[in-house]
Amino acid sequence: MNIPNLAGIGMTSQRTRERMITSLMEKGISNWAVLDVMRTTPRHIFLDEALAHRAYEDTALPIGYGQTISQPYVVARMTEAALGRRRPEDGPLARVLEVGTGCGYQTAVIAQLAERVCTVERIQPLLAKARKNLSLLNFRNIRSKHDDGSLGWPEQGPFDAIIAAAAPQHVPAELLQQLADGGRLVIPVGGERGTQQLQLIERQGDHFNTQTLETVHFVPLYIGQVQHT
Repeated sequence: MNIPNLAGIGMTSQRTRERMITSLMEKGISNWAVLDVMRTTPRHIFLDEALAHRAYEDTALPIGYGQTISQPYVVARMTEAALGRRRPEDGPLARVLEVGTGCGYQTAVIAQLAERVCTVERIQPLLAKARKNLSLLNFRNIRSKHDDGSLGWPEQGPFDAIIAAAAPQHVPAELLQQLADGGRLVIPVGGERGTQQLQLIERQGDHFNTQTLETVHFVPLYIGQVQHT
């Protein structure tokens, strides 16, 4: 597990952070490893200064380029679903793929619960911003690239878990094929906002078992790369 280096990182009040954790618990998040990571990860550094004071509100916030940093509850819910029934004695996930790096916040959360995280972002300037944010925390177990996230990262697979931060109309076959046996894909499906369902897909050999978790609101998963915005 990779613990971020918080030296030199401006800390917000502990009371503000604890209010966020209380809200997550009230909404059903029960995995203590996820709650502990969410408590200590400095969400404010992933936001522009003008929005940093709202970092620990349980809401999505803009990060530029038409994208948002996900609501803390959604980050916790997806992370908890990706971990599944793992116990502390089982150790961290070996390898996780993240589709849609965004500002790097979800990346930072899951990187503390996995041996390696491979993250893909299609918007180059946003990836540059995420890399800068993550470098502040001195992570050493994250690999990132600018590419079409719907294709995954086959050279780095198979993955114990895949977390997608954007919603395709249909689940990309490439992501399913990059799941390890027993691996879990957590992905919003539906394309347009307002009609999306967060799905948990677990691979058992050549079979994929799908469970719908809840209704969500994500940006659509677009195909291709964006060099400049």
